[in-house]
Amino acid sequence: MSIREFRAAGVTLTVSEGGVPLAGREVTVAQRDHAFLFGCIGFDFVDLANGAGTEQDERMAELWLGLFNAVTLPFYWGGFEPERGRPDTARLLATARWFAERGRVVKGHPLAWHTVTADWLMDLPNEEIARVQVERIKREMTDFAGVIDMWDVINEVVIMPIFDKYDNGITRICREMGRIPMVRMVFDAAREANPRATLLLNDFDMSAAYECLIEGVLEAGIKIDVLGLQSHMHQGYWGEEKTLATIDRFARYGLPIHFTETTLLSGHLMPPEIVDLNDYQIPEWPTTPEGEARQADEVVRHYRTLLSHPSVKAMTYWGMTDGGWLGAPGGFVRADGTPKPSYEALHNLIKGEWWLPPTTMRTDGEGRIRFNGFLGAYEVTADGATAEFTVDAPGDVTVEAALTKP
Repeated sequence: MSIREFRAAGVTLTVSEGGVPLAGREVTVAQRDHAFLFGCIGFDFVDLANGAGTEQDERMAELWLGLFNAVTLPFYWGGFEPERGRPDTARLLATARWFAERGRVVKGHPLAWHTVTADWLMDLPNEEIARVQVERIKREMTDFAGVIDMWDVINEVVIMPIFDKYDNGITRICREMGRIPMVRMVFDAAREANPRATLLLNDFDMSAAYECLIEGVLEAGIKIDVLGLQSHMHQGYWGEEKTLATIDRFARYGLPIHFTETTLLSGHLMPPEIVDLNDYQIPEWPTTPEGEARQADEVVRHYRTLLSHPSVKAMTYWGMTDGGWLGAPGGFVRADGTPKPSYEALHNLIKGEWWLPPTTMRTDGEGRIRFNGFLGAYEVTADGATAEFTVDAPGDVTVEAALTKP
């Protein structure tokens, strides 16, 4: 199917000033943002947002802001509150505001997860662990409300009660209470704390086990806003057929889909016999010219595939630079700070093929112009007067914009 069928509109824009249609005048229309969330993690910019960034951080931020309109920030309990009662709220709130002030949609990840969780939970009985987990969710949802209104509420529930790499408090309570009661507990807490928030169920397990979990959760009456699908492709690109088949399987629940964690490599691929990606630890994992060409091609194919399916509303890439998660060469930028071909290729899509640059047109006798543009935010200007408008539905749409002078 055509990407523009779901992502763009034929717009008839009526421009007025002082209540009178602006007839026979030159106006300039420019896109300002996408409705689709093109995201990336912002873990590397906490220092910069708190006034302690380096020149390299500033250069990376410029590249980051040149591509993405959504960010995921880290709320892993073990890092956020390593000592009970001393959460890292101030630094993360400053970081969230830094991105929000630059017009980015901010998401927190995650509120409940059995990995990188707080070690001090192990000293508590299960009933107490459950209570402080709920309190933790309500605290973060409240403290960050209005700045972060989108959350991965719970992460990787499919494996949570059977996780056996090491003992931890969250697996303990999930094993005792079961997956669906666990999901209910954390979603109820999140919904109560911030009823306006968008709440995600997120998982890496794309097997039928995740479908069974979703069905059980929905049958239990638990309201999920978005389904999160992870796609770390360290063992090779899924390809269009597998990607679309996966989306179709999860789209049948009628919920928006976010691809929450994606990586595509520009170095050698992880051996296929590795079951848990975390088990592949090597001293060096370099990017290569051949790998960079492959990555650029696969990035374009993957983004085109996601935008071709109407159920997908967001895509978050898991790392701007190489050497991040698992030391893999999965970034759009090399370790030395130079952009790879994949950065340019994605930029050519998001700010090129799928973007309306400043375009001058002349209105007709009734103050109208017509153009085709991707869904999102726009601005129209004429002789120093401006108006903002949004295009939020595909097909043929009519929009009005009343110009005002600053």
